[in-house]
Amino acid sequence: MKHQRSCCPVACTLDVIGDKWTLLIVRDMLLGRTHFREFVASPERIATNILTDRLGRLVDQELVEKFPSPEQPGRDAYRLTARGRTLEPVIKAIVKWGLENVEGTAVRLKAKSGKA
Repeated sequence: MKHQRSCCPVACTLDVIGDKWTLLIVRDMLLGRTHFREFVASPERIATNILTDRLGRLVDQELVEKFPSPEQPGRDAYRLTARGRTLEPVIKAIVKWGLENVEGTAVRLKAKSGKA
């Protein structure tokens, strides 16, 4: 584990998931997305180099695991680990807060499998 800047749980959590892209990738995984091309296709338009970096960080933090894609032989896919799935209530709380407090927000992304 790398050196923490403080023992504050908010600061330490933000060190793991507090950048501009990480929770959006987690959101997409909760919605059933698993492939690099699906993450790139999200409306926020993450650059491929940033996506590669964030996926690597999520794997290193054991929030995500990489596995061989059953749909696309020779390609990797990604899914949340049990630890990563514990972020679901965090995402739901952010969605609720945004809908209630940020004008112009709407739920537009739909789950591939009807969940989340």
